[in-house]
Amino acid sequence: MNINRIPEKELGKGSGIKLAVCDTEHDLYWRMAIEVLEVIKENNDKGEDTVMVIPYGPLGPYSRLVYLVNRYRVSLKRCTFINMDEYLADEKTYIDKADPLSFRGGMDRIFYSQIDDELNVPPENRHFPIPGEEWRVADIIAKAGKLDMAWGGVGINGHFAFNEPPEPGEICSPEEFLDRPTRVLRISRETKTINAYMNCGGDLDGIPKYCITVGMREMNGARRVRMCMPRDWNAGALRKILHGPETASVPCSLFNRHPDAVLYAARCALASPVPEIRVYNK
Repeated sequence: MNINRIPEKELGKGSGIKLAVCDTEHDLYWRMAIEVLEVIKENNDKGEDTVMVIPYGPLGPYSRLVYLVNRYRVSLKRCTFINMDEYLADEKTYIDKADPLSFRGGMDRIFYSQIDDELNVPPENRHFPIPGEEWRVADIIAKAGKLDMAWGGVGINGHFAFNEPPEPGEICSPEEFLDRPTRVLRISRETKTINAYMNCGGDLDGIPKYCITVGMREMNGARRVRMCMPRDWNAGALRKILHGPETASVPCSLFNRHPDAVLYAARCALASPVPEIRVYNK
């Protein structure tokens, strides 16, 4: 069966991942923000901590989450947030926090600095994976005794965080890939290309070569996994994730094995990715 020919209304049927269709990317951002808030509020009401692996992309849910937290006075004081990845310099150390591409700097600008002080995540509970101290992520989760949710965007090659597919010629079973921990790695050519298109005006040299990512091992252990696909260029990976084989070559396809995995998709990401030459200047 050619998965690219599956009608939109049939997408998700028979998949181990629940497909949640949103009319627009803005609807997707609201739904993701609301679900994050609901998990936090539920834990607050039970007197429990909230532990999440969170992204720096998509960014849309954050402005909505800021609004909801401040408007409805939902405390984040018992939250521990672990950002899933960050760019590294050639020396495999963090890029400067002031760099426009830095996820660490970006989280401060768009999220933490926007939350009212009396509601904000304590600074000591705001984490990024650290080069040379990769073990800390698993340690934080182990000490908490749980990971409530891992959520984030999906790459053009089906990656989650910077868990890139195996290199050509590299043999890696699904089980081996799901056991890959937090680590430093080289960013794939596909990811560099789409990130350059999205963030650097197409300048491939503007995107760092290296990154650090929270591993599939940690995120697959979350109680909930939530994937976001808000763009039209997500269409190819979406169909592979939902209806293709479970393979390390499409990392998010492995979440078909997870007991509570949801893929939020804007309607534009459901289109059949059949080949065509697009005419932009008619």
